[in-house]
Amino acid sequence: PVSPQLADSEFSPVFRLLTIFAYGTYADYLAEAANLPPLTEAQKNKLRHLSVVTLAAKIKCIPYSVLLEQLQLKNVRQLEDLVIEAVYADVLRGSLDQRNQRLEVDYSIGRDIRREELSTITRTLQEWCQGCEVVLSGIEEQVSRANQHKEQQLALKQQIESEVANLKKTIKVTTAAAAAATSQDPEQHLTELREPAPGTNQRQTSKKTSKAKGLRSSAKIWSKSN
Repeated sequence: PVSPQLADSEFSPVFRLLTIFAYGTYADYLAEAANLPPLTEAQKNKLRHLSVVTLAAKIKCIPYSVLLEQLQLKNVRQLEDLVIEAVYADVLRGSLDQRNQRLEVDYSIGRDIRREELSTITRTLQEWCQGCEVVLSGIEEQVSRANQHKEQQLALKQQIESEVANLKKTIKVTTAAAAAATSQDPEQHLTELREPAPGTNQRQTSKKTSKAKGLRSSAKIWSKSN
């Protein structure tokens, strides 16, 4: 930071030049060049680099026309050489889009902050914190819903597993009872299936005998009548 005591001393032009390097741009220097110390070419290029950084904080795709005007360069070749120097110096990172005539900035260094800008920065950070709290609240709500859904699915799974286990037990008991009933006397069971119940053949035999007697009696009567 620049000492404010220099502003009211004999070194006020130097103080103003330092503030331009800290906060300003090359256009600011040109506007006050008559009252400021002259710059070497290296100093001019340094201030141009910082001017590109200031523009990059506002615009991520800077047209060549804006850069040529703000940096007071004569042609695109000088502009591209200046940007390449800034990239090698790690002042900014990006790419030169020659087809669309623009500089696409991915990263740039930060510059010093004026005191009057602190309130704006504080407000921006507060808004950012509020946004983060809203996002965090939304995430927590989604996590809560996901946990509830997980618990419901787990309870349903346990219920289904319990019903399946009960069904298996029922089937096992029923199968065991049927097997026990069949295995008591399998030969007798087969015999009962093959042989008719007692008295069945006798009734059928008596019916056949009665029919035969009836037929013989009929035959005798028919013979006598003839």
